[in-house]
This record gives sequence, structure tokens and C-alpha cells, in this order.
Amino acid sequence: MFDFLCLMIHLLTVSNARILQDRASLLSFMAGIEADPQNVLANWNSSAVHVCEWSGVKCSNNSGRVEELVLSGMSLRGTISPSLGNLSYLTILDLSENFFHGKIPMEIGSLFELKQLSLSSNLLEGKIPSQMGKLNDGELPTEIVHKTPQLQFLYLSYNNFESHDYNTNLEPFFASLANSSNLQELELAGNNLRGEIPPIIGNLSTKLAQLHLDDNQLYGPIPPDISNLVNLTLLNLSSNLLNGSIPQELCRLRRLERLYLTNNSLSGEIPSAFGDMPHLGLLDLSRNDLSGSIPDSFANLSQLRRLLLYENELSGTIPPSLGKCINLEILDLSYNKISGMIPSEVAGLGSLKLYLNFSSNQLQGPIPLELSKMDMVLAIDLSLNNLSGAIPSQLGSCIALEYLNLSGNSFQGPLPVTVGRLPYLKVLDVSSNQLNGQIPISLQASSTLKQLNFSFNNFSGNISDKGAFSSLTISSFLGNKGLCGSIKGMQHCHKKRGYQHIILPILLSVCALILLCIFGYSLLRKSKIRRPLEIFATADSEDGEREQKELSPSFVIFFVSFLYFQTEHFEFTGFHDAEYGMGKRASTHGDVYSFGILLLEIVTGKRPTDVLLHEGSCLHEWVKSHFPHNLEPIVEQALLSYIVPATSAYYSKLWHDIIIELVELGLMCTQYAPSTRPTMLDVAQEMGRLKQYLSSPPSLGHDEDSSKVFIF
Repeated sequence: MFDFLCLMIHLLTVSNARILQDRASLLSFMAGIEADPQNVLANWNSSAVHVCEWSGVKCSNNSGRVEELVLSGMSLRGTISPSLGNLSYLTILDLSENFFHGKIPMEIGSLFELKQLSLSSNLLEGKIPSQMGKLNDGELPTEIVHKTPQLQFLYLSYNNFESHDYNTNLEPFFASLANSSNLQELELAGNNLRGEIPPIIGNLSTKLAQLHLDDNQLYGPIPPDISNLVNLTLLNLSSNLLNGSIPQELCRLRRLERLYLTNNSLSGEIPSAFGDMPHLGLLDLSRNDLSGSIPDSFANLSQLRRLLLYENELSGTIPPSLGKCINLEILDLSYNKISGMIPSEVAGLGSLKLYLNFSSNQLQGPIPLELSKMDMVLAIDLSLNNLSGAIPSQLGSCIALEYLNLSGNSFQGPLPVTVGRLPYLKVLDVSSNQLNGQIPISLQASSTLKQLNFSFNNFSGNISDKGAFSSLTISSFLGNKGLCGSIKGMQHCHKKRGYQHIILPILLSVCALILLCIFGYSLLRKSKIRRPLEIFATADSEDGEREQKELSPSFVIFFVSFLYFQTEHFEFTGFHDAEYGMGKRASTHGDVYSFGILLLEIVTGKRPTDVLLHEGSCLHEWVKSHFPHNLEPIVEQALLSYIVPATSAYYSKLWHDIIIELVELGLMCTQYAPSTRPTMLDVAQEMGRLKQYLSSPPSLGHDEDSSKVFIF
């Protein structure tokens, strides 16, 4: 029993001595810290805090010794103390994303249990040695590789390391790594490493899952031997000076999920064998000199989410088979020589969530309507092609769109109002096309638009410097001779006083006269101040000619009816255009709107306030909800209200058609977007056409009832 107690006391004494040794090593490390802006190491000096409770320190439950030191991203500045080599139970050393400078102490090589060494994103420097043994001058010792078979993760990216032989030879370093049979991830990105990738890289651990050699100065071809690393899921060789063709052997990496070869000088065609990599989710071959066409075999990549082929020399057409990549989120084929039309199968990829970029190619034809299915895509760029036709209004269905660039094409026709209603659109560029008409007011009313370019088109109309246009300059409108307005540098609009103050009132009066002549009699009959007006007709049975025995002069009907409208029958609440209520300036569009509401009220017999209170909608929406298949109750009521009951079936049908025409005209005049309403000149012409139709109806057969009664 006494011996057992002695043993326990001895073990406790030894354990305490070793943890005290670990504590001393950590304090020595802290002494090399020159700056700790986040006070991460504040509790390291406290005797009341056990070493295993210090920030970034974790101890083993079994040995009680320090096994992890993780101080990543703490903005620490200083040198790495050799005392860390005394933490003999250390398995993880992570000092990444700090400002450690100088060289890695050779004592790190004595950490035999080390599984993860992460020194990425610091200011460390030194050579990667080729020989075993003790090293000086701050070089990274190969003992870390030879004496630490447990090493699984080696992160040395974004420092200032060099390879051997004056930074030209990587083979010695990869040769020493071949002994790390458990190595799973190797990161050497962002250093000054030069030289070719040696074939011996294929001798690295077959457990290797990630290899990062990007952002260096490596040159020469990609060695086919890299295909021996059969468990690779990520290979990043981007931003180097690699040349030659993409080796077919690379496509043997069947577990590969992400392949980055961007920003090199690779040439030749894209291997069709890429279609045999079932787990490939990201393929980035951009910024190379690749030629030929896009392989049809990409259709087999059901897991592909990002396909980046921009800035190459690719030609041919976009394969419709890409439409089978149903999980695609990013598709960028820009800056190539691709021709032909945009396949509807590709345009209908509703899975796209981030962006579609076909810019700077030689594409032709219209925008496929299927593009409207991309209701999750954030950006679409079709600029600098030879696309033509109208911009489809269905683009308004791309409700998540924030960036739309259609510039440098041959699009014609008006710019759809629906584009301005996209709720998240921030950037719109339609410059250098052949668009015409007015710029939709919905764009100016947008609360999200920040950048717009309408230059070098055939737009016309008045441009205000309000709303989304308030931050724009004349450069956004150059090359549109028909534009005028208050944007600085833009020509001022000439006020057409004759039209506004003379022609428009005449047109309004003519339209009102026609309406009142049509409906005045029946309204007059219902008014409180009407006096009997007998209107009757007799018919000659032989020729069916009508003769009115007593006619009131049209000016009497107009004058009396107009007074009646103003004082007795109509309520003008709700007649004004919706944009007036939002503080916008009066315009002829608003006059058309008011006329349309008046017309709908006459036909339906409902005031706008009646519909608002009882139906819960505006008069326009109420009538529209009945149009065109449920109008019959409205038409029948109008016939009963305005047509004398003795009217024959023929004339009832005639008036039936007239009332439907008036409903359609009223709906057109009260459309939400002012730019889509007809002008008052159009309205006058339409009313004149209806009056002419009533004045000279189609000839009647002799079997028609000859007794007709009209309201005028």
C-alpha cells in the first residue's frame, strides 16, 4: 500500500513537472509576441488560470499535457519561438492568418505527434530543404516530414517560401513528403515557388484529398502522374504559368469534385473525358488559350454547379445538352468566339442562382423566352454579341435579378416596362442597341436601381432628373437624339403650348360630346332637372327608313347633360391618375386616365368609391376581373340603362358590340403604366370610329323589325 502511494505521488509529481514544462514553453512563446491587439493572451500571465484554460490551449484528457495550440486569425505579430518544440504531445499547431515573420525554428521537427501544421497567411520565409538532418538559417526542416508519420494536414500557403536550387526545383521537397503516408491535405499556395511540377508528385500519399499549388510561378506542363492521386477531391493549379494541353489522364480522377486550372497558358481542346467524372461540381478552365468547341459530354455531369470557360479561344455553338446540367448555378462562357443562337434548353436552366454570362461572343438571334424561367439568377450578361429582335417582357419574371447587361447588340423595339419592375435590379445597361420609344417610367420609379445606361439608341421623350435618374449624368443618355429633359447637359424640351392649351381641350371636348350624345338621353331621363323630351320614330314598312318626329338639337343635349354630369350624376372622386397621388407631375397620361375612369363609370353605372368600399378594389381592377368572359352582366345592365326597350334584336346586338368596345377603351385608358395608355388623339379617333359606325350601321334585311327607337 505504501509503495502504491509512493508511486502515485511520483506520477503526480512527474505529471505536474511536465505540465509546468509545457507552461514554461508557452510563456517563452508569448515572449516572442510583439503585438497582441485583441488581448488574446491576456490570461496567460494569470497564476489563477490553469495552463489548460489559457486561450487557444487545449490539453489531453489522458496525459494532461498540451495537445493543441490554435491561435488562428488573432492578428498576432512576432516570431515563432523554438520553445514550441518542447510541447512533445502537441498534435495541432495552428498559427495561420497572423503576422509572424522570420523563419520556422528547426525545433518544430521534434514534434513527433504532430498531425496538423498550419502556418498559412503569415510573413514567414526560408527555403524548403532537400536533405535530412539538422538545419540552420531558419529553413523548414524535413524532420517534420520524416519524423512525423502522423502528419495529415500541412498548410504553408501565403508566405514567402522558396523551392530549391535558387527557387527552380520542387522535386526534393515532394520527395521528402512521400514518406508522409497519412497526408490528406497539402497547401503551398501563394508563395514564390518556381519550377515545374515534378512527376514525383504522383508518389504522394494516396490518401491525399486536397492539393493547393495555386498562385505561384510554376511553369511547364501538368504531369500526367498526378492522376495517381486517386482520392483527390480538390486540385488547384490556377494562377501559374502552366502550358501545354490538359492531359487526358487528369480525367481519371473520378473522385474529383473541384478542379481549378484558371489563369494559365493551357492550349488545345477541352478533353471530352471530363464527362466521365461523375462527382465534378466545379470546373474552372477560364483565362487560358483553349480552343475547339464545348464538349457535349458535359451533359453527363449531373453534379456540375459551376462551369467557368471564359477568356479562351473556344468556337462553335453552345451545346443544347448543357441544359441537362440541372444543378448548374453559374455558367460563364464570355470572351470566346462562340456563335449561333442561345439554345432554349440552356436558357431554361431554372437552377442558375448566381449568374449567366455569354458576353463578348458572336451569338445571334433573339433572346429565348425560356430565359424567364431563371427566377433565382442574380446576374445576366449578354452584352457584345449580335443578338437581335425585341427584348422580351418575360424578363420581368427573373425576380431575383440584380444585374442585367444587354448592351452592344441589335435589339429593337421598346424597352419593356416589366424590366423596371424587377424588385432587386441595381444595374441595367441597354446601350448601343436600336431600341426606340420612351424610357419606361417604371425605371425612374425603381428604388433599387443605381447604375443605368441607355446611350446610343433611338429613345425619345422627356427625361426627368427625379427618382432613380437623379444620380445619372448625360453619359447615360448619349446618342439618343429624341431625348430631352432636365438632366445636366441634355437639351431642354420645347413646350408645345399650342397642342397643350388648344388641341387637347378640343379633343377632350369632341370626345365628351360624342360620349354625351351617345348616353346623354338616358341619363337626362333619370336626372332630377330633366324635362320631357319625346323621341320617337315611325317606320315605313317598305324601305325601313326612320323618321324622328321630334329632335332636340345636339348642343342642347350636350349642354344640359354636361351640367347634369357636373352637378348631379357623377362623382369625380378617384378620377385622377395614380401617379398624382405619389407626388408626380400632371401629364396628358393622367388626362387619359381620368377619361378612362369616366368612361368605365358611365358604362358600368358604378362610382369608383362604390367599388372601393364594396368590392375592395379600384374600378379598373373590378372591370378587368370581368373582362373578357364575364362582361355579359355589365353589358346587359348598360343596355337596360341606356337603350330604349323597343329596340330590335339587331340594334341590341349593335349596341352590345359598342358597349364592349367602350369597356375595352376604358381599360386601355386606365392601365397602371402611363406609357402603355393611348394618347388623347388615339382616343378621339376611336370614338370617331364608333360614332361613324352608329351613324352608318350595316344595311338591314327586309325581314328586320322596322320599328326602331334610338337615343339620338
